[in-house]
Amino acid sequence: MLASAAGSETDVIVVGGGHAGAEAAHAAARVGARVLLLTQAVDRIGAMSCNPAIGGVGKGPIVRETDALGGLMARAADATGIQFRRLNASKGPAVRATRCQSDKARYANWIRQTLEACPGVSIKQDTVDDLLIEEGRVVGVVTGLGWVWRAKAIVLTTGTFLGGLLHYGERQVAGGRAGDAAATGLIASFERMGLECGRLKTGTVPRLDARTLDLAGLEEQPGDDPPPLFSFGSTGVSLPQRVCWLTETTPRTHQIIRDNLHRSPMYSGQIQSRGPRYCPSIEDKIVRFEAKESHRIFLEPEGLDTHEVYPNGISTSLPLDVQVALVRSIPGCANAEIVRPGYAVEYTFVDPRQLRRTLELIDWPGLYLAGQINGTTGYEDAAGQGLVAGANAGLTALGASSRLIPARTTSYLGVMVDDLVTRGVTEPYRMFTSRAEYRLVLREDNADQRLSPEARALGLLSDVEWAAFESREARRDALAQALEARLVPTAETQQRLGDLGIAPIAVSVTLAELARRPEVEPEQLAALLEHHEVSLGLLETLMISARYDGYIQRQNAQLARQTALEDTPIPADFDYAGIGALSFEARQRLARVRPETVGQAGRVEGITPAAVSVLLVWLRAGEVISSRSSAAG
Repeated sequence: MLASAAGSETDVIVVGGGHAGAEAAHAAARVGARVLLLTQAVDRIGAMSCNPAIGGVGKGPIVRETDALGGLMARAADATGIQFRRLNASKGPAVRATRCQSDKARYANWIRQTLEACPGVSIKQDTVDDLLIEEGRVVGVVTGLGWVWRAKAIVLTTGTFLGGLLHYGERQVAGGRAGDAAATGLIASFERMGLECGRLKTGTVPRLDARTLDLAGLEEQPGDDPPPLFSFGSTGVSLPQRVCWLTETTPRTHQIIRDNLHRSPMYSGQIQSRGPRYCPSIEDKIVRFEAKESHRIFLEPEGLDTHEVYPNGISTSLPLDVQVALVRSIPGCANAEIVRPGYAVEYTFVDPRQLRRTLELIDWPGLYLAGQINGTTGYEDAAGQGLVAGANAGLTALGASSRLIPARTTSYLGVMVDDLVTRGVTEPYRMFTSRAEYRLVLREDNADQRLSPEARALGLLSDVEWAAFESREARRDALAQALEARLVPTAETQQRLGDLGIAPIAVSVTLAELARRPEVEPEQLAALLEHHEVSLGLLETLMISARYDGYIQRQNAQLARQTALEDTPIPADFDYAGIGALSFEARQRLARVRPETVGQAGRVEGITPAAVSVLLVWLRAGEVISSRSSAAG
């Protein structure tokens, strides 16, 4: 094995150039670390392996939070999006979400160019086959080309590549995704390190040639106008906007699948691992929802310079001949040609209960994991984890005392990380708004208010970005004051209210009070704020706060109580076996997870509120004993 001479040491090494790896490298560099990004293929950095889309219900808030923390994904999506939509727009603010259809080639190119221009980031093409361990600590990596790179912290973002195995019907091919080789060397490293690992499965759809589709008779699905954007700093779209089309499966489609279930790796026994329950393959849909006569399919363009179409809704690992038959049984697709067949991919993941909330391995300080290696699914989940792991790896390498620990009470990122490290996964983890107890507070519109101050303190936001945040806050305050100061109706505005479609008002009220009315839209309120610079985004935040003030206050009270538990630390060497008042099972579970706070302990599976009370008593007793000992000394 050749060891590199000059230039073989850096602060942080990031392994993998997907969504987690890109954010990790960028975040580590943002806090001031020197970063080496190692990836199997430089030209696949930021690639969208599956659906060329960003955001959605449960995922849009993570994109906004990543942006509030100085990340890349929101800006990349805004710069390369070809359709933007607000999902659940007619529902409450807690479940609204932004989604965009991206030009996948431009998206990946934007990520790569941004990383190449990022000070402190160096990119090299190579595989990582082993980890260099000295005195119980991972201090570097050994590459496939025989080079040894040393670092103070390492972030692994292997995606579906770690032991990746692709399934096309009965045919199996080693690979992380179609056209890319699997990574296998690290599996042996994990075995030597004693890490608990498992296997999971995900899949993708066949891509279709748009020129062979008959789209004329299908329902068009346009984007929103104006387009809702992700980044707090974006001012508009950059690319021409495109429509998607809606179609559905037919009884003929379902029969084709039923007749060939024995050839599906999922049902023949060829695949043993668990797939994402909430993003099932078309085979799963037909079996699990047998009485359903059709399933919706969205035909989504993959970009402006390609004819490929992504048929969202028919993920499959059936053989190619069956894929052709089932696709051609769908309206609009009678003559469809498949450009790339769908497939399933099995891969190795690491049990995330072995991680701290910083995404650092408990037993291997300085080694961080992010993305699908932690059992998650989705670009957004990966990006958020990458930012957390990268920032903390950079802070570790620089010897800083502070860390980025997203709280469950203040972010969806915190919900996801806490779920992973506390409860682990039995199937690919997917974020839902229902996972967040305080989702009325954790909205897309206020992500910057929740997270940007902490990001600034850690060095994740530049001077320009922080100045933009302060400007938004000043404009938000000025807008709130204007709403409180302006009265309606007046002689001049009574007719204006009618013109705007607002019901007559008998008694004068402030615009702040009018904002509480559920039938009043931000555009209507903005029209009454003449001579004021009005941002509809800022105005919407103020209107939500006004309308849901009572509920938000109630959640804030709950947050305060929960925060007290989250701020009560548990020593890393705490002896649960000595708490006789706890059941044997509770002691085992707590010792297995090793929660960092009492709040986290309460979310460990099988831990009751009574057990938490016992734990608090023991912790407080320990504090008393410790303080008496100190006083005696």
